[in-house]
Amino acid sequence: MLKDFTKLETFLTVARERSFSKASAKLGISQPAVTQQIKFIENYLGIKSIERKKNGIKLTKEGEELYRIAIKLEKEIMFAENEILKIINQEITFRLGASFTIGNYIIPGECLNAMSRVINNDVNLVVDLSKVIIENIKERKLDVGLIESPVMDSDLVYREWLEDELVVVSNVQIPKILRIEQLYDFQWICRNEGSHTRKIVSEVFEELGVSCKTFNVLTEVSNTTAVLQSIKKAKKNIENPIASIISKYAIDEEVNRGELFEGRIRGYTMDRKFYIVYSKENKHNAYVDNIVSYILAGQCDS
Repeated sequence: MLKDFTKLETFLTVARERSFSKASAKLGISQPAVTQQIKFIENYLGIKSIERKKNGIKLTKEGEELYRIAIKLEKEIMFAENEILKIINQEITFRLGASFTIGNYIIPGECLNAMSRVINNDVNLVVDLSKVIIENIKERKLDVGLIESPVMDSDLVYREWLEDELVVVSNVQIPKILRIEQLYDFQWICRNEGSHTRKIVSEVFEELGVSCKTFNVLTEVSNTTAVLQSIKKAKKNIENPIASIISKYAIDEEVNRGELFEGRIRGYTMDRKFYIVYSKENKHNAYVDNIVSYILAGQCDS
């Protein structure tokens, strides 16, 4: 008997992601665990629900029918959970942590207000370094974290959330596609040693055979906001542009207004993932579950 919805939730995630590995990342469990849960459902129902293909997966006829039923159950369970939260009527302050880029540029104020309505309680946002967010979750000072650096810990659950890209940014027009040699013409504002952004950039530059030591580095700063302020206030120099490397999310509005300009290094992309993280102890916490489901549904990043 299917005693809980967990296995059906796994089935729904595989069907939506069209991939066992992507479902594993979304759910924060191992790929063998995903496979095991799907096999349990199939053995229990005596059907084959999913067929593996070279480009992903495909639902069988029985799988399509199961998907339709599971969707209905999911909606009913979400409705019931919201009703249960109303019955509990517990007054709390939900503690959400976010790294600098996410807290300052991706989570708008209206999203926090919407989260408050979802759980019928206040949501308090704390912005800090990813490693500090992790420490605070472990010390139970935060309920959920949104981080840009997967500081892994076996006591925590990690859920893949958003795809980010780091791009070259300047306050003057720069080529949309940059050649390696052009990087030496820029005056650089760099992130400090130890930051996740600096780590990704260093790895790409090492692969390119580029030596940062020969760059003209004006200053090193500690966070995304400091980078942006430094670039915006800098005197515009077309021949030797002031530049840095930053999340595309942080400059989206300024690029659209023509205030800042972005470029990408030819043949390379600097991609990274943002994660939702929380304690395994809170895996079945109704408030945590509702907040995580709301964020994963894309309500805060559109």
